[in-house]
Amino acid sequence: MATDHVIRAALQSAVDEGVFPGAQLAVRLRGELQCVVVAGRLSSEPPGLPVQPATIYDLASLTKPLATGTSVLLLTQRAKVALEDPVQEVLAELEGTLIGQATVRDLLAHRSGLPGWRPFYERLDAGGVVPELSGGNQPVKQLVLKMIRDEPLIYVRGERSIYSDLGFMLLGFLVERLSGMPMDLWCEEAIVRPLRANPMMFCPTVGRTQLGVARPTIDASQIAPTEQDERRNRLLCGEVHDENAAAMGGVAGHAGLFGTAESVLAVSGAWLCGYHGRESILDGELVRQFTTRQESATRLSWALGWDTPSAPSSSGSHFSEQSFGHLGYTGTSLWIDPLCELEVVLLSNRVHPSRRNEKIKAFRPYIHDLVYREFVSA
Repeated sequence: MATDHVIRAALQSAVDEGVFPGAQLAVRLRGELQCVVVAGRLSSEPPGLPVQPATIYDLASLTKPLATGTSVLLLTQRAKVALEDPVQEVLAELEGTLIGQATVRDLLAHRSGLPGWRPFYERLDAGGVVPELSGGNQPVKQLVLKMIRDEPLIYVRGERSIYSDLGFMLLGFLVERLSGMPMDLWCEEAIVRPLRANPMMFCPTVGRTQLGVARPTIDASQIAPTEQDERRNRLLCGEVHDENAAAMGGVAGHAGLFGTAESVLAVSGAWLCGYHGRESILDGELVRQFTTRQESATRLSWALGWDTPSAPSSSGSHFSEQSFGHLGYTGTSLWIDPLCELEVVLLSNRVHPSRRNEKIKAFRPYIHDLVYREFVSA
């Protein structure tokens, strides 16, 4: 298709210009997969293998809507929790604190009063060694919960929004507490398996046993590396790039998920089907709530676990106001326009070999405008 050629040329130009070493881009329109385009290599230092559609990327903050937001919606529709419940009703350790009074909705909308980020890993993981996975790192998570509990709020809850990893760490703990399972195992059972969203997982290079079934490790040659990490003294490949998530064992509510463009589409499709009231594991009324921009005096763009377009937007200039999406720090994004039923997944490792490369900021709106023009306008 000529359109594939146009998209492939744009991705290759981005590789040539050093936006990222390589990338995947998947486009689906009205439920029909239009293309999965790849360009470049897994790494530049040293030069890696060519990117394939099966290449697995560190999804970074796409973890927030795909794993945590989806989990909270599922637990809400199962009546395990309500959006207006104060988080202290689930996380008793927060009882009597200001953050304990924040609701699940407040955390999802980044309006809890918490700061955006704190270097908890400096107090948790001095050697850069990832703790034991799938439940064995609970003492570390208890320490993180205590640190968030003791963190002074930086604004009055509900007064404004500040994008917060800390809020989604709390939501990750909430998911584990309500499901009675480590978050990686819960996501596998409740999201990945029902949606056939393989390969999507936390800690891909670490094997685990779930319900007596061993999950094989993913070979590192299938995974795009991220940064040459001075603190951990190695090139990160299959280890989560985010330092706080790594210190928590690689499984957290704000980061840690790995996947391919097509596995991301499997989850985004469940949201889009729910939005339109079609068959989905996600309740349609809740999907509409979660993807609608929240009322705010400061007119910010956050929905519940999702962002919405605001000029200028990484989704470009054509996605409708009803669109919802999210970015990931490593160079990933997902944008969904429910009006024309367009889903666009861009996965890259723009932080390789260094996070100082920010050329992707200009490329994101460009590629979304190009996709819209080639597939929707045409």
